[in-house]
Amino acid sequence: MSAGLPVRRETIRLKRQLIPVALALTAGLVSLPRALIERLYSQGLYSALQPLMTGASNLLPFALVDALAIAIAIGWLLAVAIDVAWHRSWSTILVRVVVRTIVGAAWLYLAFLFLWGFNYKRVPLVEKLQFAAPGTADKEAAPALLATTIEQVNALHGPAHEHEERTSLGAAFARTERDLGALRFARPGRPKTTLFDWYFRRAGVSGMTDPFFLETVVASDLLPFERPFVIAHEWSHLAGYADEGDANFVGWLTAVRAAPTDRYSGWLFLLEELPSAVREKERSELMNRLGEGPRADLRAIAARVEQQVNPMIATAGWHAYDKYLRLNSVEEGAASYTRIVQLVLGTKFDADWTPVLR
Repeated sequence: MSAGLPVRRETIRLKRQLIPVALALTAGLVSLPRALIERLYSQGLYSALQPLMTGASNLLPFALVDALAIAIAIGWLLAVAIDVAWHRSWSTILVRVVVRTIVGAAWLYLAFLFLWGFNYKRVPLVEKLQFAAPGTADKEAAPALLATTIEQVNALHGPAHEHEERTSLGAAFARTERDLGALRFARPGRPKTTLFDWYFRRAGVSGMTDPFFLETVVASDLLPFERPFVIAHEWSHLAGYADEGDANFVGWLTAVRAAPTDRYSGWLFLLEELPSAVREKERSELMNRLGEGPRADLRAIAARVEQQVNPMIATAGWHAYDKYLRLNSVEEGAASYTRIVQLVLGTKFDADWTPVLR
């Protein structure tokens, strides 16, 4: 046998391994028209796949993303152990480990894009809604919205704490999708906790949408009046609204048109986001109208955060997520979370907060 044959086989094998790497780089760098992504992927392939994937994951009480993470970790360690057992050269072992890790990451990234990630490149909500860009009018609109928000949380606090059932969140979610022009309705995810819940609580992460099995994961320490909005936000991701600002808007629309507990959760979330958009004098005057019940709930949220969140972990996680979002075509990065205020202020609504489309 020719001595060069094994070398040629190894070269061919290496070239084949690099195919997914090349595909991942191409998929990440090539920019397709957003309208094309919207029509063929978000409203096409993804909207057909999501109900099937989420429906299957809903059957299980545990988070499949946990099982995936464990399987990847065990598989990687076993592969390294086999390399050490079969190869004497540490340089060979190192090359094989590095190549395998890069190739594995490329396959994961391709799966991420196919199963959910291309939604980052879809048409943003502001291009679908009758939306007025932020301007001088916000100085008048923001105080009015803050006043409405305070009125809502004051009125809803009692009913929300008396009724713990949230049976209408799913129906409100379907209605919101219809109002936003969805061709197919997303299947809501069964809220689950994760093995990484410790990190969620320490980093201040309220929830996550698993992009591989399309399931909904929420932090275990959420208070009852926080949980409905967080679930609605994550369902918005399941509906293909990958951008955090868009998901906040869709989650808020869902919550404020559901049962009292859900409505209270949605308005309370907006109350936490709005004050910075209002001038200090007006803000102080309006916040004086806030009832003791909502004030107590805001203090409870602050106490939960102080008790659970580690500032160093939260800051590191926030910076990492900011870079992740920017790499996925979200120019504002993690700051996109706060765009909910501009979306609510700039969108034209009909009765019962029904958004008007273009």
